[in-house]
Formats: sequence, C-alpha cells, structure tokens
Amino acid sequence: MLDPKTLLELQLYIDLHLQTSSLLCSTEPLYSLELMELDLESFVKTRRKPTFAQLLFAHIDKRELRDAQVYKKAGLDRKLFSKIRSNPNYRPRKHTAIALALALELNRNEVNTLLEAAGHALSKSETADLILLFCLERGIYSIDDVNAALHRFGCKTLN
Repeated sequence: MLDPKTLLELQLYIDLHLQTSSLLCSTEPLYSLELMELDLESFVKTRRKPTFAQLLFAHIDKRELRDAQVYKKAGLDRKLFSKIRSNPNYRPRKHTAIALALALELNRNEVNTLLEAAGHALSKSETADLILLFCLERGIYSIDDVNAALHRFGCKTLN
C-alpha cells in the first residue's frame, strides 16, 4: 500500500496532467465515436509522410538520373525496380532500400528518411548496420566496397 504522502503526490500529478481527476472515474466516454474518427483522420492526414517510392523517385529526379542508372548501380534487376515504380505502396527489404540509397549517394539523414519510409532503420546494435553507417559517414557508396566490408565481418551482403 502506498503511504499517504505518495498518494497525495499521485493525486497532484493526476490533477496537474488531466486538469481534473474526475475524468478517471467518469463512465461517460471522453469522445464520441464520430469525434474520435475525425481526430484520427486529422492525425493521420497531418502526420503522413511520403512513401518510399515517392522519396526514391524524388531523389532520382533531383539528381537528374535515369531509372536504369540507379537500379544498375544498386545491383537490382529491372523487374524489382519496375515493381517499386508501379506500386506506390511497395515496401522493399532493408538491403534493397540501402542499395538504392547508396546508388543515389544519399547522405545519412536522407538514408534514414528513406529507410523509415520503407519501415526500416539502421541500428547501432547490429554489426552490419554499423558497417553501413561507417560507409555513409565516409562517403563510401560503391556497392562492391560496402559488400566487401560486410563480408569481411561475416555479415550478409546487400545483393
């Protein structure tokens, strides 16, 4: 059981953060279902970021590259790249997204944004990801060089 001082601190905390503790005990819904749906729709609409494909093709256009230049440099086949081009919601594997980022010679922030759009991230807890971060920080964009580094440390290569 909590002591009276802790209970009082808890009550003050609740009052401070909720403006009134009666909301905790209320049997009335805080929001109507319609209001929740509007809030959810607004939340999603205002926070949605570009898809992987949108970001990828924006980078390609910005650098004035042709699709073939990018997928060849990334070591990808035309069919996979076509799938990305034709399906705006396509989410590639992490290694595919990284290979494309390297082919475009993106900086670390751009790589992180592109990976996030694909549902991935680089982790400082993974050897392979540390190798990729090292390469990005040093401007090593050659797929062959990155693969050699990954192989050297026993990690799966990009392709």
